[in-house]
Amino acid sequence: MALKYKRVLLKLSGESLMGDQGFGISPNMLHHYAHQIQELLALEVEIAIVIGGGNIFRGLQASGSGIERVQGDYMGMLATVINGMALQSALEGLGVYTRLVSAIEMKQVAEPYIRRRAIRHLEKRRVVIFSAGTGSPYFTTDSAAALRANEINADVILKGTRVDGVYSADPEKDPTAVKFDTISFSKAISLGLNVMDMTAFTICQENDLPIIVFDINGKNNLLKIVQGEKVGTLVEV
Repeated sequence: MALKYKRVLLKLSGESLMGDQGFGISPNMLHHYAHQIQELLALEVEIAIVIGGGNIFRGLQASGSGIERVQGDYMGMLATVINGMALQSALEGLGVYTRLVSAIEMKQVAEPYIRRRAIRHLEKRRVVIFSAGTGSPYFTTDSAAALRANEINADVILKGTRVDGVYSADPEKDPTAVKFDTISFSKAISLGLNVMDMTAFTICQENDLPIIVFDINGKNNLLKIVQGEKVGTLVEV
């Protein structure tokens, strides 16, 4: 079976792990994503993952509690490592070989980010989970996803969300919102659509790396995308 995308970077939000909970990690959601990733791997797709930490801690919200912005950002990065460890455990429970890679050195739980080593893991059909963001404050996990995707020469970023694509307005608030099947980076910027943060968006635009925004909870959506079916919204130059 011909694959449209052979090396992908999957971006998951921390909130996607919560399920119906208001906080933390839902075992059901964890195993749901692990099974989807396993199915993708069975097609010999090379998979890297960047996961957020908003289900545990958000750096931007830390200032209200008296925590300095930089300190809060580092705390958020550590939250992504916790999520990465949970996803790694779920995948390995299915017999999937994984490597947890951290941009902040913590050799007891993850290996440091070395670009060539990460690419080699992908070539050996190991799922690589990138954690701790970029390792620097002031950058979101969207930026980390854009950076890592370009560094590993991914074919596409798959941004899993709760909605089935990019809309002209928030479809959960505005019933008249119109969905785009495809949209250019420049048009998305001019319309002020929040696909990813501007730093991440610019990195992808400058390096001609497409982004597909899709409903991560839709049945077989990941499989459909790598096989070339039109799912969600394609953002390209």
